[in-house]
Parts: sequence; structure tokens; C-alpha cells
Amino acid sequence: MSQTTTSPVRRSSRLRFLAVFGPGLVVMLADTDVGSVITAAQSGVAWGYRLLLLQFLLMPILYVVQELTVRLGIFTGKGHGELIRDTFGPAWAWLSAAGLTVATIGALLTEFSGVAGVGELYGVPRLVSVSLAAAFLLIVAFTGSYRRVERVAIALGLFELVFFVVAYLAHPDLHSIAIQTFKPALGNSAYLYLVAANIGAVIMPWMIFYQQSAVADKKLTPADFKYARWDTAIGAVLTQLVMAAVLVAAAATIGLRNHQASLNSVGDIAHALTPFLGETVGKLVFGVGVLGAGLIAAIVASLALAWGLGEVTGYRRSLEDHPLQAKWFYGVYAFCLIAGAVLVAFVPNLVFLNIAVEVMNALLLPLVLGFLIALAMHALPAHIRLRGWYLWLTLFLSTLTAGLGVYGGLSGAGLF
Repeated sequence: MSQTTTSPVRRSSRLRFLAVFGPGLVVMLADTDVGSVITAAQSGVAWGYRLLLLQFLLMPILYVVQELTVRLGIFTGKGHGELIRDTFGPAWAWLSAAGLTVATIGALLTEFSGVAGVGELYGVPRLVSVSLAAAFLLIVAFTGSYRRVERVAIALGLFELVFFVVAYLAHPDLHSIAIQTFKPALGNSAYLYLVAANIGAVIMPWMIFYQQSAVADKKLTPADFKYARWDTAIGAVLTQLVMAAVLVAAAATIGLRNHQASLNSVGDIAHALTPFLGETVGKLVFGVGVLGAGLIAAIVASLALAWGLGEVTGYRRSLEDHPLQAKWFYGVYAFCLIAGAVLVAFVPNLVFLNIAVEVMNALLLPLVLGFLIALAMHALPAHIRLRGWYLWLTLFLSTLTAGLGVYGGLSGAGLF
């Protein structure tokens, strides 16, 4: 009897979750972008499993940060840039948009560098590979609605799951993992630099702009809040497990034989993995994962900038609008992709920027997290505003993360 009465409720809850599901998973899969994959691989090669624990410690921090964007998007109905402008004024909004622009440019250079690197593994000229990638991403946005773009992004991001296969086939030594995981090298500036890079690879300005804007564009309501938080939590766990898998694979193979190896590009990693894992896993499987990571991150970062600038300037901005109705929105999206593709096609040595871009993201954290927490304290309705123990937990985690990211980045650069 009880099953008969509760099953419709459960069915309704599942359907509601599926309807809400998307923005959190998309932004988290995009979080494990090409720069993040290279950062995780370099971490495993240089330090074995000593940066593995950090990947798990960043799970709750990532969730707390992105949950705030969900909360702000649902309960205000506004994107991140618009909310900063309305709450603190246009000058602060433009400052935030400037940080977003810098982070997006860096992200797109790393994503297209990754796409070019995968193409070069199979002899495809970088001009051809990045052109095809840019054309595909333009078609996805210009011919679809928000939901269609979201589905394509999730499908691309799921290719990252192949990194679990790569980690398994690397046959990591569990005893070494148990010993090294809890032996950080916090007194080493090179180690701290990679700590900063890993933190910057997890929390990026364009993620915050994207998820809050996506929640608003999807028109989620307060009734969806619980399901949106689950969407974010699942994504936070999944993305960090992917990072951990890449680190473990690199540590169990390249790190054992040549911990001085410099892995600045996708090609470097794939070629270094091939002697240990074979041609198929080293090139094909790893390449597929990187391609999915690069394409979903390029979509998310470009949309984040198009939404963010629109929220600051006030131009029409929605994937539900026809391109002729929202010319500036689609124009910014297209310009980002085309400019990134052109730069990578004709300036091939940009691959060295991969880890540096993640460190730059870490240096931007005080600005990014400062705005996010200030909005959560001032712009939300009183009943959902940050308060009590959760406020103090958020402040503690954000301060610790931003402080460690900045300290590690500056220490690695020799400024401390």
C-alpha cells in the first residue's frame, strides 16, 4: 500500500532531478580541461602521489564555491555579472568582467592547444584540427537551444571517463599510493607552484559565471534548488576523480622512470605513456579524453564570457534567442572561438602556457571568491543568505584556498 502511494512521488522527484540536471555536471566536466589534465599529469610525474590528497581535499571546496553560484542564480534570477553590477555598481562589475576575460583567453588557448595536440598525434595539421573544432562549436551554439547545447556538452565531457581506464591499465602500486599521499613537500617551492596550479585548475572565474548564468537561462526556480545542489555535488566529485585518475596514471608510469620529464603538451604526455601502456591507450584513449575535455571547456568558457559581458553591458543574452536577436551574445561567443583557434593555429609554442594559466587562475581567486561571498551575504533574500556555521565554513575554505593558491603561485615564481 505504501509503495503505491509513494512511487508517484519518487517518480516525480526523479523526473524533476533529470529536468534540473545539467549545469553543474557541464561546468564540472569543463573544469577538467586540457590545462587541468596537463597539470595533473605533471603533478604525478614530478611528485608521484604526493599531490593526490589535494585532489580529494578540493572536492568540498569546489562544491561550496559552485553551490553559491547555484544559490545566487536560482534565488535572484540573475547572472553573476549582472548581480555584481546591480549590487556593487558598474565599476566593480567591469573589474570582475576583466578577470573573466583574462581567464577565458587563457582557457581557450589551452583548449585549442589540446585539440591541436591530439590532431598532431595522427598527423593532422593544427590548422585543420582547430578549424574543424571551432566550426563544430559554432554550429552547436548557433543552431540549438540551451538544452541542446547542454546535452552536446555533457556528451563531449563524458569522453573524459576514459582516464579511469588509463589509470587502471597503468597498474599503480597501492602501497606507494598509501605512503606518498600523506607526505606533502610544503617546504619546496616547485611543489607549492604545482599546488597553486592544481587549485587554479579547479576553481576558475569562467566556471562561476557559466553556472550562475546557465541556471538563470534554464529558468530554475527555488523548488529546483535541492536538485541543482545534487547536480553540483555529483559533478564536483566526478571532476576531481578524473584529475586523480590522470595523476595516478602519470605517477605509475612516467613518474617511476623519469620524474624530470617535462610534459608541456598533450603530445608529450601521450608519447611518454605509449611505452608503458601501448599505442592504443597511450595515444587513442588518452587523446579521446583530452579531445572531450578541450571541446566542452571551450564551449563553457566562451559562453561564460558572452553571458558575463552581456550581464555587465546589458545586451540581450540567451541561447534561447535566435542569433539575429542576440547579435552581441553570439558575436562574442564566435569571436572567442575563432580568435583562440587562429592564435593556436599560427603560434604553435603556446603549449607552455598550460600550467601557467592554471597558476594565473589561482592568483585571481581573491577577486573571484571575494565577489562571490560578498554577493551571497548581501544580494540573496534573507532566508537563504549565508549565515551561521555555513558562512564561517565558506569563509574559512575560501580564505584558505585563495591564500594557498596565491602563496604557492608567488613562491613558485620566486617572489617568496
